[in-house]
Amino acid sequence: MEPHTVANNAPSSELADDLLRGASEIGDFIFGKGGSNRRKVYYLAECSRLPIFRLGSVLCARRSVLMQWIAGQENRIMPPRGDIR
Repeated sequence: MEPHTVANNAPSSELADDLLRGASEIGDFIFGKGGSNRRKVYYLAECSRLPIFRLGSVLCARRSVLMQWIAGQENRIMPPRGDIR
């Protein structure tokens, strides 16, 4: 996984508000409440470059970094549907 760098000059209360702890919280943030979001997060962590890290054995992510990652996924170049050969 590539390291993601984000400026950390925010007060600690803002940093705590930005932190998602556990696959369930990360899944609820990305996919919304309900469903098997926890399993999806573990799958994405294994198979893609989902920007997560561990604090001990707990998966964690920052909301701001996930939003940047999602924007990057949206901006990936995809050929128009009619041009696929």
